[in-house]
Parts: sequence; structure tokens; C-alpha cells
Amino acid sequence: MFKKVILALTATAVAASPIVTAQAQAAPHRETVRVVKEGPHRTVVQKKTVVRNDRHWAKGQRFDRRYATNYRVVDNYRGYRLSAPPRGYHWVRSGNDAVLVALTSGIIGAVVAGAIR
Repeated sequence: MFKKVILALTATAVAASPIVTAQAQAAPHRETVRVVKEGPHRTVVQKKTVVRNDRHWAKGQRFDRRYATNYRVVDNYRGYRLSAPPRGYHWVRSGNDAVLVALTSGIIGAVVAGAIR
């Protein structure tokens, strides 16, 4: 009986570990940064909490805007030297990247890294 319980717990842990790892990798990274500004008569030290999400998008993935840094829909794609999106797609911003996303399914059609400065 004891062997069956141990085996069942081990099997559950092995099956659940990829799910836990995927959630941990997708979560944004919070980092406390110390900012020092020195002037001629005084020094000011501030602490800021910065949220970083180093998500790299790839063609064929499903785009989830919760994980996009600085998410915005790009209406003026010509201003960023992007091609016109095909019917059923639109350009969105994630950090400095431009991502072509299908409207209905959310599948990524193209990624232009560093297109937006």
C-alpha cells in the first residue's frame, strides 16, 4: 500500500513539473533598481521596482497581450516602415518589437525585432 502511494505521488510530481516550469518562465520578472543622482550639493538615492518581461515572440506562437511589454496596436505601420497587414491581421507593439497577429486566433504571422524605437 505504501509503495502505491509513493509511486502515485512521484507520477503526479513528474506530470505537473512542466506545467509549473512553464508558468514560472512566463511570469514577469520584478527587479528593484537603485538610482543615484549626484548633484553639486547633494546626492539623491531612489529605489524603483522595474517589471521586465523578456519574452521573445516567434512565428506560429499564440500571442497573449498579458505577456507583452508596452502593448499597443500599431495603426500607423507606414511610420515604422512596416508593410500593410493582410486581411484579418494587425500590427501590435511588444517592447521594441512589431508583431503581426491574427485578429481571430491570435497566432503570430511575423515578428520584426527592434522596429519601434
